[in-house]
Amino acid sequence: MALNKSAKEKILKFALKNAMDYGKAVEGAVISKAIASDPLLKSDMKELVIEVKKTISEVNAMNRKKLDDAFSKYSDEFEKREMDKAIESAKHRFQIDGVEQGKFVTRFPPEPGGYMHIGHTKPVFIEDELKRLYDGKAMLYFDDTNPDNERQEFVDAFHEDLEWLGVKFEGEYYASDNLPKFYAYADTAIRKKKAYVCTCDAETVNSNRGKGMGCAHKRHSVEKNLELWGEMLEGRTDVNGAILRLNSDMKALNTTLRDPTLFRIKKTEHYRQGMKYSAWPTYDFCTPIMDSTNGVTDVLRSKEYEMRDELYFAVLDILELRKPRITSFSRLEISGNVTSKRKVRQMIADNVISGWDDPRLVTIRALRRRGIMPEAIRQFALSFGMGKSESSVPLEMLLSINRKMADKDAKRLFFVIEPFEIEISGIPESLRHVRMDFHPSGSMGHREYDIEDIVYIAKEDAKQLKKGDIIRLKGAFNLRIDGRKAGKTLATFTEEKGEGMPTVQWVSKGNYSEGSLLMINDLLVGDKLNKNSMYVVNGYVETHAGRFKEGDIVQFERIGMFKFDSRKDMSFISL
Repeated sequence: MALNKSAKEKILKFALKNAMDYGKAVEGAVISKAIASDPLLKSDMKELVIEVKKTISEVNAMNRKKLDDAFSKYSDEFEKREMDKAIESAKHRFQIDGVEQGKFVTRFPPEPGGYMHIGHTKPVFIEDELKRLYDGKAMLYFDDTNPDNERQEFVDAFHEDLEWLGVKFEGEYYASDNLPKFYAYADTAIRKKKAYVCTCDAETVNSNRGKGMGCAHKRHSVEKNLELWGEMLEGRTDVNGAILRLNSDMKALNTTLRDPTLFRIKKTEHYRQGMKYSAWPTYDFCTPIMDSTNGVTDVLRSKEYEMRDELYFAVLDILELRKPRITSFSRLEISGNVTSKRKVRQMIADNVISGWDDPRLVTIRALRRRGIMPEAIRQFALSFGMGKSESSVPLEMLLSINRKMADKDAKRLFFVIEPFEIEISGIPESLRHVRMDFHPSGSMGHREYDIEDIVYIAKEDAKQLKKGDIIRLKGAFNLRIDGRKAGKTLATFTEEKGEGMPTVQWVSKGNYSEGSLLMINDLLVGDKLNKNSMYVVNGYVETHAGRFKEGDIVQFERIGMFKFDSRKDMSFISL
């Protein structure tokens, strides 16, 4: 019994996928995939084997271009399947042993020293998933005890970006509002001989920690430490004049336990507290206290902090406070880019980038400006699950998810790069008016233009042409190239069809606007700035583009998907 058309297409689809993945389709792999997709094919194995052998023979005879073209029909289907599988697999790992339903409380703890970036999205979305899974709560906790870099601007930006991402919290609090509480706990640690004031310079502190040696201040009496601590609180200690340190083990294998800093002196005006305080706690001291006293049951953070877990619990032990549970996972790192707030600030200061929303960055502001959708970011971030395997992934993974989501709503238009003028004669009046659909589905309406005798095509298309060639203006008609005369390229309307006739996008005189495409590549190559990270391509765009709203997504045929960035400049940013 012969296989039906549907079965044959399944076999072709899997043969093409197998060849794309491994360079050559293999009979056994294609048969197993075909049967897995349709178990009824097992009823006639003989016919199945014959069809598979025939198909893989044809597929393996294709050159790379033909293989790419043939597979393109199915590529979206396979990519969606693989992404769905990755996300479903990751969801199974969104769990924490020992959590009781309705008793899960976590927090998202950004430091407002810069703008939110892609790396923040993994923990915040995982927390959001677990909150829903366990019917729990998530709090927004601003870790703002470094007045040198923190700004209200960054707090506001986090609020706006989190709202745009669709993340909601059950409460919000700030570390800087709790300085008196931290001072009281520091006093307790000093009286327990678990903290001391050190006046060594930074170089000596670092050297001693490396050698595992304590300094003379470690042997100060409680009374002496309380006296020096009082001077720090009263603002009588100079910047870098003293620090409060944990009195721990200077020979600990875990170097974070070698008498780490708990408080340091900062005399910069704080965005929220002004000049009220000068002794500021470190993350290692204030965060465990905040977590314990604010009812947090579960701390979720990237595994780069794992060495500090022991210190986290040591602080709570000294202060006799409840211990939350810590769960670690790999951080989300994008290759070819920068997330360090310090580095971004420096690049802005050096005019390497225009600001926190420069489309080459992976801040949420930059991704939003570039046209990335919140749901694409969420799907991307969650696809990595809660595993600890470290990897640096390309931004293209996110862009690909976003393009697929945008495709159904993205209008198709023509953009002519480096316009090349052609003067056409003999256009029938009945064909001068054209109507072209915005989307292959035909469900998004159309645009209409009157074609004049002057049209423009891309220089890249034009340079291949010679006298006698026939090309098709997409959505319109064919024309034959007649050659050049008086500096003009001339063509004539024709009903002929040339062999391998190319179809090109175009605009007609009177039906275009000058526009530009902002092409974005990775910001870095290795650790060096990529000189081609951003460049402009100029050309002509259909006048209908002027009806778009800034932020709309458009598919420029044969070029790619873009976000409408500025009506003033008619500029578009690549996705």
